[in-house]
Amino acid sequence: MSQLVHPLRIVFMGTPEFAVASLDALLEAGCQVVGVVTAPDKPAGRGMKLQESAVKTFARSKGLKILQPEKLKDPGFLDELRSLHADVQVVVAFRMLPEVVWNMPPRGTINLHASLLPQYRGAAPINWAIIEGEKETGVTTFRLQHQIDTGNLLMSEKIAIGEDETAGELHDRMKQIGARLLVRTIQNLGSGGLTEIPQNPASGENLRHAPKIFTETCRIDWNKPVEEVHNLIRGLSPFPGAFTLLEGKMLKIYRSRKINAIHTGTPGSYLTDQKTYLKYVCPDGYIEVLELQLEGKKKMGTGDFLKGYRFIS
Repeated sequence: MSQLVHPLRIVFMGTPEFAVASLDALLEAGCQVVGVVTAPDKPAGRGMKLQESAVKTFARSKGLKILQPEKLKDPGFLDELRSLHADVQVVVAFRMLPEVVWNMPPRGTINLHASLLPQYRGAAPINWAIIEGEKETGVTTFRLQHQIDTGNLLMSEKIAIGEDETAGELHDRMKQIGARLLVRTIQNLGSGGLTEIPQNPASGENLRHAPKIFTETCRIDWNKPVEEVHNLIRGLSPFPGAFTLLEGKMLKIYRSRKINAIHTGTPGSYLTDQKTYLKYVCPDGYIEVLELQLEGKKKMGTGDFLKGYRFIS
């Protein structure tokens, strides 16, 4: 990546692994990151020990100044943020910002979003693009404004979605593609080469949304077509995981194969030789389970699972 001649002073805001790729790319490109804002450490695991965010771990390894406000309107945090004299703020997978924060730097605040806006605004764009059966998605940089994911578009890049690609696999590709797009956006911002385009969806355009994933979203409805069930499974893999029941216990399915077929089976029932395959019945075929996790057990391939599982009937 080319080096910036006169790097802008950047405050980076992000929390999960997805954001680390962008922060790393900015540093590699010679961007001047003067501070990093991330989530406070939270208790996690069996011992409930404090665990820091992926962004904090990376930022600390690079010797960057780190801010972890509990509340984004806290006067002490706002004073510290102002003292960094950022030209621009960059947001990747962080929480919603109040106007006093996003409107602070003279060059505004830029967000990287994992969809082709205005499609799939919301918290889970990668998951929902796959769940809805999209063949294509992308990454977009835009300016933050009052309503979430509605600011002026800056740059975007399209990404094809593989037929059996999971949300986790797409996530790992998108974080790298998005990081490169973000660097180009910052470079063009510094050189004055950006053209902003308002998000004005065409009249009658069907906008799809990407709300937060809840438990009920993850429950498999076997009365749905094979294609829809397969998309739900890969769209929720590896987290939080689509689930069904197997002999009264929760069974999460992480990878599947769709089989279209005419049959007389009851949707939701299953077929197995108890050795090599486990198939659930849909109205227009079967979902063959390839990778699963039974309640209280480890994630494993179906063949390994069947070797150690004894069916009640």
